[in-house]
Amino acid sequence: MTKSTIELPPKGGFSFDLCKRNEMLFKKGVQPPSFRKTGTTIVGLIFQEGVVLGADTRATEGPIVADKNCEKIHYMAPNIYCCGAGTAADTEAVTDMVSSQLKLHRYHTGRESRVVTALTLLKSHLFNYQGYVSAALVLGGVDVTGPHLHTIYPHGSTDTLPFATMGSGSLAAMSVFESKYREGLTREEGINLVCEAISSGIFNDLGSGSNVDVCVITKGNVEYLRNHVLPNPRTYTSAKGYSFPKPTEVLMTKVIKLKEKVEVIEGGDAMEE
Repeated sequence: MTKSTIELPPKGGFSFDLCKRNEMLFKKGVQPPSFRKTGTTIVGLIFQEGVVLGADTRATEGPIVADKNCEKIHYMAPNIYCCGAGTAADTEAVTDMVSSQLKLHRYHTGRESRVVTALTLLKSHLFNYQGYVSAALVLGGVDVTGPHLHTIYPHGSTDTLPFATMGSGSLAAMSVFESKYREGLTREEGINLVCEAISSGIFNDLGSGSNVDVCVITKGNVEYLRNHVLPNPRTYTSAKGYSFPKPTEVLMTKVIKLKEKVEVIEGGDAMEE
């Protein structure tokens, strides 16, 4: 048998080999996995002295707003922070796990954590799970080599960019960055641009909302500005709302004293008092 007669798999392109299998399973009643809609706007940019990260504060459970003021900017190391989008439990678990590994590494080496170390640990973990860990991350920090900003997708792919957005409100936020970002931004310009990008996601994406959290990372210093901007405060409350002017009355109080039952063992016999 010559080498030319051996059937080799096609190179490149998409493979649709499993389409017939999936169609057969569907006809037998096996429901395909559904897509999960998540809502978040997270951004980051590099300015003159370091990195600015930003996030909204709305957590959703499907169509329900579960938390109006959650924290989506996670601590990784004293000089590294990470914004998380996707499933809240996954982003919390992944960032906490890598943060503990970075701390052990600092104990072992006695040196400051590098952003590329956190990036490698995060992308390796997510790649191992092939996207089933739903954590989309914007990683930012300042180390001995300067400021760094990376995006990490749930499947483990990464980008290194001067500005980045992720989440369901990322398109609205990216439109602000692409029109107004420039190199050499000052600290105040960077914070204002991040706040404008997050606000754009809040007002144009139903899954994003509430307030704007900002984290400014510079060499040797981190500022976590919790609820830095409140773009849409609640200004209206119904007069028929949740008001309970009359407290619940106590109609009767009855106290029953219980006798304590003690078992005393004497000579192998149990006695009750």
